[in-house]
Formats: sequence, C-alpha cells, structure tokens
Amino acid sequence: MSLVEKIKQQVVPRQATRVDVDDLVTRVEGLQRFVRAAEGHVPEDRLVAARTVIDRSGERLALSRAHTVVALAGATGSGKSSLFNAISGFQLSRVGVRRPTTGVAHACVWGQAGATPLLDWLGVPPNRRFTRESALDGNDEAALRGLVLLDLPDFDSVEEQHRVEVDRLLRLVDLVVWVLDPQKYADRVVHQRYLAQFQRHRDVTVVVLNQADRLVRTDAERVVTDLRRLLDADGLTGVPAFATSAKGQPGQGQLRAALERAVAARQAALLRLGGDVTDAVADLHPLVSSPARVPAEVPQATVDRLAGALGWRTCCPTPCRIRSRG
Repeated sequence: MSLVEKIKQQVVPRQATRVDVDDLVTRVEGLQRFVRAAEGHVPEDRLVAARTVIDRSGERLALSRAHTVVALAGATGSGKSSLFNAISGFQLSRVGVRRPTTGVAHACVWGQAGATPLLDWLGVPPNRRFTRESALDGNDEAALRGLVLLDLPDFDSVEEQHRVEVDRLLRLVDLVVWVLDPQKYADRVVHQRYLAQFQRHRDVTVVVLNQADRLVRTDAERVVTDLRRLLDADGLTGVPAFATSAKGQPGQGQLRAALERAVAARQAALLRLGGDVTDAVADLHPLVSSPARVPAEVPQATVDRLAGALGWRTCCPTPCRIRSRG
C-alpha cells in the first residue's frame, strides 16, 4: 500500500468506540458522587478539575446535540483563517500572514436552528456568527448540516488575551482540527503544550498539514510522514494526519470528508466529554489506596458500584478507597 493510500485511510477520526449518552451520564453522575464523598477528606484543590468536568458535561449535554462544534486551531501564519473561509465558501475571517488577525472566534453554522444557545455558551460574539446554508445552496451543503465551525485566535499570538481565549475554547469544543504549516509543523510549543495533552481525546482530534500547495507532492508526503512520527511521539497514534490547502492541490476534500463524517455520526460531543471524564478520573486516582484498608462497614456492593461508575475497572482492577488528608 502506498503512502498516499495510507493517508487517505486516515481521512476521518476513528469511531470504533461509540459512546452511549446514558452510559456517559452514568459516568458523570458517578464522578459527582465520588466528589461529594471526598469532600472534607482530600484537599479541595484536587477536586476542582473534576467539578469543572461535571459542570461542563451537564451544560454541553443540555445544549443542542444536533450540532457538532469543530475548532480550527493553529499558529500565526498557518492559514487556518484561509481554510475556514475556503470551507465556508465566504470571506468571513480576516486573513493575515505575519501578525495575528483573529482576536475572537468566528463561527460558521450549517443549520442555524437550535444553535444560538450553543453559540452563547461558547461565548462567540453575535457579530462573529455566520450562517452558511441558504435557499440558493439547495442540498449542496446538506452533508455538513449541523456543523458549527470555529476559527480560533492564534495560540502563539503576541496578545496574551488571544492565547487565553484559545485555551478556554479548546476545553469546550467537540472536535479540534490542528492546522499546521510546512515551516512550523514541528514547533515544540504546539506539540508539548497542546497536542500531547490530547492523548485521551484522540477520537476527536484531526491534524492537517496546511499550505501543502506550496510543496511538490513528494515533499508534502515526506513532511506528512515526519508529522506522523511526531504525533506518535505525542501519544496520538492513529490520529488522522493529512495534507490540505485553502487553494490549489490537495485542496479541502479530505478535511471536508472528515467534517461530514463527524457531523453524520453525532458522536464528537459524547467522545469529547467521555475523554474529559477519563482525564478527571485519572487525576483522582492517586487519591485512592489499596482495598486492604477499606472499612468493613462499607458494603462491598457500594464500593464496586462507585468504582464501576468512575470507570476505574480499566486502570484499577481492584476496589479502592479515598486517601484522607492524613
């Protein structure tokens, strides 16, 4: 199989594991019970992340599940705003080469009905919201109906507030498309600060080598291969990584296919929240001790139920109890 064929097989995020919404709610409720049980027994700052995940999960599940929020994230000059404009088919986001030009997120929505509360929750200003579909489109954009595409500020912006906004939105969106360019695709900041932190969110992560039209085909394939090596080192084995361009070849075909698949599956939000819960559980795991010290008065069924709700069977096969401050 050629390199090109292998890349084409990675067009869409892996959807091998589907998340059932009822199972996710059960996990969130289990995490909430654990946090309540831990109150007063462990330092409060160790519970902050779990509380945040509980609140965020409840808020997102209460909002439109007919919409999939996808963020284009990238550095200054990566071309993500040009890609955003190319996918939407309109010049919605101002483009800049040297200085960061996107200070707040822009949103393009395919299928506006029911999206307003979601956009309010995301904090997208009303004057930065755009609707893609119209009667003139017919069914041309039907495959993306339900997509909320965000163009984020540059994560390496000289403006601190821009970076803060990026970090805030990256915690809220359902799926992230990391837009890298041939010059800075190996930048340590994006790999260490961002990509390596998404190991538990591999199913909702896509990486594109943008501006590939500036390279000859063999060079583009070589860079994508090296990018794949770096992603493996980041713990992102299996994450889709392919070349794209806002103009010329290879264009946006593969990225659009990834977006269409994510929209059709309606799993991105659940997968993202499931990963958030897993992160919170892993963070709490050091607070538990061996089952030998579980008090006899605590029913085994209760211990098993709590451990099962937290999803610890995969990382802690035996029941645990909370470590106290002492």
